Amino acid sequence: MIGKLKGTIDEIGEDYVLVDVHGVCYVAHCSARTLSKLGSTGEACVLFIETYVREDQLKLFGFMTALEREWFNLLQSVQGVGAKVALAVLSTLTPGELANAIALQDRTAVSRAPGVGPKVAMRLVTELKNRAPAFAGEAINIALKQELGEGVAAAPVADAVSALTNLGYSRDQAANAIAAAMKTAGDGADSAKLIRLGLKELGAR
Repeated sequence: MIGKLKGTIDEIGEDYVLVDVHGVCYVAHCSARTLSKLGSTGEACVLFIETYVREDQLKLFGFMTALEREWFNLLQSVQGVGAKVALAVLSTLTPGELANAIALQDRTAVSRAPGVGPKVAMRLVTELKNRAPAFAGEAINIALKQELGEGVAAAPVADAVSALTNLGYSRDQAANAIAAAMKTAGDGADSAKLIRLGLKELGAR
């Protein structure tokens, strides 16, 4: 099992990189985003590797970060998503953008990836929302802060954040607490419930 490759770039193809490790060259299939971040031929590179062993082949997939590799495996846990589609998704969306799309149930963003139709996009955002809570939770915080900054957050949410800031909490503290409250309360919660849950979250810290 190969977990990481450290070597020099021998060749970069359309969907792969050839990594020379002490004279032995390994073919690692990568997303377009990963390939774009690699250097030129002869330069050093480090890739996190996912090794696929099948009856008729051994294939390596390379990633710039361990997080990207985790998403690659997580994506394939959804029916209808294989390695090719998972790489296409990671070529189109960064891990952060993917987490954000799943947290917000944004099927349109996911379906921008080649080979991802409406049904697959629906399965991805639905099935992964509860199976990637750490990623989705962080994304909700980021998305909420963006919405607040742009003035497009839902009224109960904006009111709840405003109420907490009026109580002396910083805007970041208030936004993080309400983001956590939203995960507990679910869609459609009113400001009073969000404030109550937000205060509970702040009290637990």
